[in-house]
Amino acid sequence: MTFWRNAADFFWGAESWLPLLMVLLIFGLLHVFLREDRASLFNTIGFYLVCLFGQFVSGLLHASDLLRAADITREVFVIGAGIAVIRLWGLLIFRKVMPALKLSLPRITEDIFVIIAYIAWFMVRLRYAGLDLSSILATSAVITAVIAFAMQDTLGNILGGLALQLDNSIEVGDWIKVDDISGKVVDIRWRSTLVETRNWETVVFPNSQLMKNKFVVLGRRTDQPVQWRRWVWFNVSLDAPPPKVITVVEDVIRHTDIPNVASNPQPNCVLMDMDDKGYARYALRYWLTDLMPDDPTDGMIRWHIMAALQRAGLKLAMDERGIHLTKENEKYEDALHQREVQLRLKSLRRVELFSSMTEAELKSLAERLRYSPFVRGNLITRQGDQQSHGLYIIIRGEAEVFLISPGGERRVVNVLQKGDFFGEMALLTGAPRRASVLAKTDVECYRLDKEAFEEILQARPAIAEELSHILALRTAQLDSTLQDISAQARAPDIAQSRNEILDTIRRFFSLGK
Repeated sequence: MTFWRNAADFFWGAESWLPLLMVLLIFGLLHVFLREDRASLFNTIGFYLVCLFGQFVSGLLHASDLLRAADITREVFVIGAGIAVIRLWGLLIFRKVMPALKLSLPRITEDIFVIIAYIAWFMVRLRYAGLDLSSILATSAVITAVIAFAMQDTLGNILGGLALQLDNSIEVGDWIKVDDISGKVVDIRWRSTLVETRNWETVVFPNSQLMKNKFVVLGRRTDQPVQWRRWVWFNVSLDAPPPKVITVVEDVIRHTDIPNVASNPQPNCVLMDMDDKGYARYALRYWLTDLMPDDPTDGMIRWHIMAALQRAGLKLAMDERGIHLTKENEKYEDALHQREVQLRLKSLRRVELFSSMTEAELKSLAERLRYSPFVRGNLITRQGDQQSHGLYIIIRGEAEVFLISPGGERRVVNVLQKGDFFGEMALLTGAPRRASVLAKTDVECYRLDKEAFEEILQARPAIAEELSHILALRTAQLDSTLQDISAQARAPDIAQSRNEILDTIRRFFSLGK
């Protein structure tokens, strides 16, 4: 019984309860509020319990009269327990208290302060054990030189990490590029900087490497938001006028809400080169606001450019070596053309507006239709636009029709699908667009312009009377929606509206009465 009492007295004193309660309290707080660092927390508390067990072993040695061994064992495990306590306090202060006070310090600051506390605790325990620190310091020059030589890489990393933090060369959250590796800085530690790439990799850069070599911080500019300029290249035939190409591309990108594309500075298109192979090389330059989805955003930009050029009748240039791989005879080309005409005729027959036309007139229109694709998010027509006079027939996808009231309220009027058409009033009367149409999905349309329709009306002016009745009915429906928005209760007079529309069609196409 005396043996165990002696062991317990050496191992556990009245003052031992306070450190244990403190450790348990800190552990409980961190376990609740610091879930992302629970692995480190459990490792630390496990180490502390091991040190407590080691102190119990020292008590057993002391009870067995192995006094020297007991003193050494106890001191070693007391130092270890102190290190665990310092680590817990470091986690509490730097990862919970500081963020709560809105103080965001880099991880390297925590590491350095904790290491200094370790060294101070170690020196205090050596002094308490009876070692003369002055004699250690007297011979420390040689020891320091040996340690510095052996740890030059480690010291270089520590000093490099401090320098990177002090001069704000990089910060957590920055995107950097080192050689051919680019990624986001997620942590700066005492030895290394961690960078997560777009390929779901974490690259560990020694801090000394970043100090000795050049690296690029992407998207950062003084007093400016984070955004990175990207280049999307494309080629167009030299036959296409550069001002037209630039206008078409810039208009579609600037007036489409594309995720992660900055509105300021505005995207711009530039003619970069003219090749002797027969095409001009262009670049669309835009600013990326989220540096993670770079390739997906480039891909969306390319899709918008391709669709806009197709709508404008401009083709992307191809390498001449790839054009004549298959020689197509006239019979094959004619078969393709006839099949396309039949598809267009099928689409025209669905349009109520053209129900009174003969087969020959429909075929004439079909020959003049233009294929017009739109990418999801493209504004196909804009309310109030006075320049566009085309009619669109949807052959694939969905488009949303909406109105903007004088007060700025946006109201969805209809959702158009395959077979629906819009823009008939602008085509036949030249009136401004009364509603906006947005591509809800990728949309493919046929477009019919005034010039294509004018020849048929000139040949048979009576068509105008039939068209005016259909337009009057559709106008009445739209007016009803407008009344709901503006609260103007005025029932439309369809007969009067028909006569007004007929007169407008005749004036617009210069038809006699």
